[in-house]
Amino acid sequence: MKPVLSVLGAAILLSVSTWAAAQNLAIVNGKPVPSSRAKALVQQLERSGRPVDESMMGQVKDEVIMREIFMQEAIKRGVPQSANYKDQMELARQSILIRELFNEYQTKNPVTDAQIKAEYDKYVAANAGQEYRARHILVADEARAKALIASLKAGAKFEELATKESMDKGSGANGGDLDWASANTFVPEFSGAMVKLQKGQLTDAPVQSQFGWHIIRLDDVRAAQLPSFEEVKGELGQQLQQQRLSEYQNQLRAKAKIQ
Repeated sequence: MKPVLSVLGAAILLSVSTWAAAQNLAIVNGKPVPSSRAKALVQQLERSGRPVDESMMGQVKDEVIMREIFMQEAIKRGVPQSANYKDQMELARQSILIRELFNEYQTKNPVTDAQIKAEYDKYVAANAGQEYRARHILVADEARAKALIASLKAGAKFEELATKESMDKGSGANGGDLDWASANTFVPEFSGAMVKLQKGQLTDAPVQSQFGWHIIRLDDVRAAQLPSFEEVKGELGQQLQQQRLSEYQNQLRAKAKIQ
C-alpha cells in the first residue's frame, strides 16, 4: 500500500456513504479502524473548498489506515508520554477550540445580501465620478524638474524622459504611465494639480509631494468604470465576514481581565 500523506494538504468533497454502513473501515494489526475517522477527515478537508472527484475515496481510506499504522507505532515507542508531544497536543487543542469558536460565531452571525449591497453602494459612492489616465516623472529636486519641463516644452518626448529620469521605476518603465485611476488614489498635491489639467496638458511647474517633485501630463479622462454588484459580491461578502470576525475578536480581548 502506498502512503498518501499528501492528501492532508488537499481538500476533497466526496461522499463517504460507501463506508457509512460499515462500522469499521479496516482492521489494522487486530485493531478496528472506525469508519467515522474517514468521515471526520473528509469534513476537515472539505472546509478549504477545493473538491476533487470520487477517485479520492480510495486515497482517503489509505490515509486513514496509514495514520492508524503510524499511531500504533508511536504508542508502542512511548511518544504520547514525551513532553514535546504533550506540548504539541495542547497547542493543537487550543487551535481546534479557537477555530470552532470562530466557525460557530460566523454561522450564527452570517453576512446578509442586504449588508453586502450596502457595502457595495458605499464603494460606488466613494469611487463614482471620473477616472484619469496620467503620466508623471518623479525627480528629487525642483531644479531638475524645471529643467525637464523646459526640455518637454522644447519637444522632448515625455515617455523617453520618464523612462530615463523618473525615480518611480514602476511607472517609469512604462513611460510614466499611471493607468486609469480616480483622483483620490493619489496624494492630495498630485491629484489637486492633475484634475486642473486639460487632456494632453502638462503641468507648467513641478508639483511637490512627500515623494519628491512631479511633472504631470494628463492623457485622458473618462467616467469611472466600476465592477457590477455581482462581480464583487463574493469578495465584499468575505471582507465583511472577516471584518465582523475581527470585531468579535477585539470585543473578547477588551472584555478579558489580564493581569
